[in-house]
Amino acid sequence: MAKAKFGVSVDDEIVHEIDELVDECADLGASRSEIAEAVVTAYLRSDVDQKSRTRELIIRRRKDTL
Repeated sequence: MAKAKFGVSVDDEIVHEIDELVDECADLGASRSEIAEAVVTAYLRSDVDQKSRTRELIIRRRKDTL
């Protein structure tokens, strides 16, 4: 499968949490990018209605309730 690169800006807190996951997955040699891709893939392939759930998450994030 072809891959595309794009930049993503996230809060420092999220970076810290991803870095913790990188450390916890050291035996796998997982990178930040691989972890982020795994999370996004799992979300998009889940049974959740992504359109409505994504809208909800954006609204909650903007209200700082996420």
